[in-house]
Amino acid sequence: MLPLQNLKVLDVSQIMAGPYCTMVLADMGAEVIKVEKMNGGDDSRQMGPYVNDESTCFSQINRNKKSISLNLKDERAREIFYRLARDADVIVENYRTGVTRSLRIDYDTIKAINPGIIYCSISGYGQTGPYSHRGGFDLVAQGMTGLMSMTGEKGRRPLKTGIAVYDIGAGITAVYSILAAYIHRMSSGEGQHIDIAITECGLPWFTWEAAAYFAEGKVPEPTGWRHRVSAPYQAIKARDGYLMLGCANQRTWERFCENVLERPDLMDDPRFLTNFDRGRHVEELEAELEAIMAEQDVTFWLERCDKAGVPAGPINDFDQAMHDEHYLARGMVQEMEHPKIGRMKTIGFPSKFSRTPSRIRSPAPLFAQHTDEVLAGLGLSPEELETLRAEGCIT
Repeated sequence: MLPLQNLKVLDVSQIMAGPYCTMVLADMGAEVIKVEKMNGGDDSRQMGPYVNDESTCFSQINRNKKSISLNLKDERAREIFYRLARDADVIVENYRTGVTRSLRIDYDTIKAINPGIIYCSISGYGQTGPYSHRGGFDLVAQGMTGLMSMTGEKGRRPLKTGIAVYDIGAGITAVYSILAAYIHRMSSGEGQHIDIAITECGLPWFTWEAAAYFAEGKVPEPTGWRHRVSAPYQAIKARDGYLMLGCANQRTWERFCENVLERPDLMDDPRFLTNFDRGRHVEELEAELEAIMAEQDVTFWLERCDKAGVPAGPINDFDQAMHDEHYLARGMVQEMEHPKIGRMKTIGFPSKFSRTPSRIRSPAPLFAQHTDEVLAGLGLSPEELETLRAEGCIT
């Protein structure tokens, strides 16, 4: 049994934010029917790399779903969508604001068909506000929210994060919002519209930055490899490379000095007495530590930190991360059999449920793989399907 196995979701989204949301719901058991556009479907199907002409990008983010293709500009295909919507619990879409209204699959239209529907719209800037008409993308959001102004090194070119943090963040925000709306519906019977803006979802994550800004008017600047508040909480250079050191509180700093470096005198240095002091003198602190740690390799210091209970870790590349024994032991690399790609690896599940663990039930679907199956479930005959396909209503 899976926790969301009775949840029915229509996924009218593409690329990343919406599909990530619906994949998480599907991993937890929801029945997700991915409604793709005609002539190629989800745009991520055209993103490489490819294996046997199948996009691995698409395949990484659309497991556990079924795929159908409808020409939603056609009235007959739209009526099929309405029939699916009548029995759905959730609809997720990420069209530019206003498009669903022009297609007549917007919240108000669907609500008239299914008053209990939970309808989640993910867009660049949201459904309201002066920018709502604009299209929005992850990197635009990183720039607009100030994230790029505080990433990288001071005085250098603005840097993006290494991953599409706002697209994934919007997907995660949509997941917990949908589940909250679902719980509300269970007690009230009421559905609702959820409005998620990619350019907003990351702002609540700026907790330390907001603390300094709202209290003192301090605008956050890039801190490079260092934490904004705690020190030494940063990348430190050893003899053969860098490690990440996490002395995020006073006791950890003391253990680091006493048991890792064997330099208790550092605790008495007036520049380093408190976390606040260490933050003010972080350049001098870093120079002191790196002079000491240059005498040994990264592995030596990591072993010492582990023994002393000081949080620290290697700075892995992605290949090293995917081969880390801890991630492998916790199932963060999974395998599945894809009908065209063959045996393929994918990222596992970060939530470990004791009673209802997530699992891969099926690989990402081929384009329109389940159109006949799903529409036959609505009572359409093979002859009707053949006619609709010939007339460009379905794929």
